[in-house]
Amino acid sequence: MPSRTVLVVSPGDEVYRRYCLEQVAAACKVVIVTDSQPTWQTPLIADWEVTDLTAPDAVVAAGRELAARHDVSGVLTWDEYQLVPTARLAEHLGLPGSGPEAMRACRDKGRTRTVLAEHRVGSATSIRTRSLLEALLAAESIGYPVVLKPASNAASLGVIRVDNGENLAAGYAFATASAGGVGSESDDVLVEEYLDGPEVSVECVTHRGVTAAVAVTRKTVGFAPYFEEIAHSVDAYDPLLAEVAPVATAAVAALGITTGIQHVELRLTDRGPRIIEVNARIGGDLIGRLVSLATGLDLARIAADLACGTAPNLAPTRHQAAAIRILYPDATGTLTHRSIDARFAHTVDWLEEVRWLREPGDRAVLPPDGDLDTARIGHILVTAPTAEDAQERLRLATGHVTVTVDTRMASGADGAPNV
Repeated sequence: MPSRTVLVVSPGDEVYRRYCLEQVAAACKVVIVTDSQPTWQTPLIADWEVTDLTAPDAVVAAGRELAARHDVSGVLTWDEYQLVPTARLAEHLGLPGSGPEAMRACRDKGRTRTVLAEHRVGSATSIRTRSLLEALLAAESIGYPVVLKPASNAASLGVIRVDNGENLAAGYAFATASAGGVGSESDDVLVEEYLDGPEVSVECVTHRGVTAAVAVTRKTVGFAPYFEEIAHSVDAYDPLLAEVAPVATAAVAALGITTGIQHVELRLTDRGPRIIEVNARIGGDLIGRLVSLATGLDLARIAADLACGTAPNLAPTRHQAAAIRILYPDATGTLTHRSIDARFAHTVDWLEEVRWLREPGDRAVLPPDGDLDTARIGHILVTAPTAEDAQERLRLATGHVTVTVDTRMASGADGAPNV
């Protein structure tokens, strides 16, 4: 039987977070705080408390109830919106973890920019605004193009690039529509310098204030002027890690993070790597699974070690590449068909997963009217000896996928199904 009990706050959805709970449950007894009766989680957990995850005090109280019934050794979350309540709970229970103030500094992207500037960590010029007039003045001060984003959100919700003053009002309306939602600590909108260049993330592990960068994730961003992340790849041999690791680890230190996993997003500009965000959790879109497939390092299990105060083993056991491609339709409409050629899928051993998120008859809505929750149809995950091979395998697999939507069923207009 596992000797440690780990409390997980908000284990998330089955598609993108089941692997995290499985990794923790393989090494620990798990109890969870959740917002509904467990379903898929049941075989992986020993106990649970159901509460309102949008109420921080209720989350802490639910965690205390579980700690009264179990000898909890560590507390963790991979839910962006639960970082501060989880830190408060760990602090109350006297367990390892970064303090609530460090988590607030990560959640509030304006505060993040201020702290990074104070510590001379490369980032972007950023101005907090509370009205369209303030946003107009901020954009004029920074210079176009600018990026507008809610101060404390996640998954690129409400983030938009604006190239000129004529489009700023529409961009500000788009950003404010996503600001101040459930779980958000602020309804402010940031106007920021646009950082040009490829986007990557650095997956970091911090124990007792010492941070190690264990992998770099190369990203593909689409649907401009929005910032929808549509693909990710991890290569155990990626030489870029040595270049971006010092900037990422400096950002983690500047924010006062002492314990946990960090998903640090950067842009590779002509002035060097510069920070976009520091997310004090395992990255989404199965990035942690890519890291595991490429390096053998299970970030969720490592997070459990850290939460219990145990130094993790960071020695890679695999040396290959892994990549994921998110599948979208070509247009907004009603999904009529989605499939991958079965003969192809059964003849290759590198196709790790094909997962469908939508059923025929579901409506698929692309940005700006939709977001990742409404636009994504599914994903493909592959492994390969090298990053180049992984990209080629993604292209090959995608070529065997068919996604069809009927745009007439979405708008009532004349038109043929879109393939």
